Amino acid sequence: MKNLIVIVGSLIVAVGFNIFLVPYGILSSGISGIAILIGLITPFDIGLMNLILNLPLLILGYFKLGKLITVNTLICVVSLSVFLYFIPTVPVTDNILLSAIYGGIIGGIGIGMILKYSGTSGGLDIIAIIVSRTSNVSVGLLLTAMNGVIVLISGVAFDSNIALYTLLSIYLTGKMIDTIHTNHIKLTMQIVTTKGELIRKDLLESIYRGITITEGFGGYTKETKQILMMVVTRYETMQIKKIVRSHDEKAFINIYETVEVDGEFAKN
Repeated sequence: MKNLIVIVGSLIVAVGFNIFLVPYGILSSGISGIAILIGLITPFDIGLMNLILNLPLLILGYFKLGKLITVNTLICVVSLSVFLYFIPTVPVTDNILLSAIYGGIIGGIGIGMILKYSGTSGGLDIIAIIVSRTSNVSVGLLLTAMNGVIVLISGVAFDSNIALYTLLSIYLTGKMIDTIHTNHIKLTMQIVTTKGELIRKDLLESIYRGITITEGFGGYTKETKQILMMVVTRYETMQIKKIVRSHDEKAFINIYETVEVDGEFAKN
């Protein structure tokens, strides 16, 4: 099911690129934007360049993000490259401003879907997720910042108007990603349990986060309990709850949104 969503997301991204952005020389975000640039100024196919440029970052993703995300990313990169190759670059409007707006929004929807279901669209997404996991910065904001270089390149290669349209498109893509992909939101989890040591060991083996443990006792039962506190991202909560329930069905879990994290967020 997840692989299907990744493929559908890749199709949406390719539609946004080939129908709205590429016909007007507007670049997209990330490696795919560089692939579009190369495809516009050389005879090389955009889909093929997207695949070649992503290979080194796929290797990085395998070591930093794990096998699952890397496999989904590989599926996305291959399917996106295929869709970019076969979908004709035929504009649906002669208004370049509308093309920049809708290309950015549609591309952001597709990338947001891919990120939400344990994948990336490759390229700078991989770097953004790695940085986001150990910081308070959202994936969309990171991508927008890193893609500033794409805007500069488009300004040099084409003209300032195209650079401004590219900036608008990239900004809208980042906003749509953050609307759909909410994994960057930090949550605090408090777990009250009598199986604290077992849960602690299991969590440290599975979750890339530190844990603070305090002792307490039930106000009614006066039974000694352990309170595990950890700050996590939204996508990690289901795995944590599954681990906790495997050891203690009666554990009390309190989850609330964290406004800011100041200090070491990820465990070493």
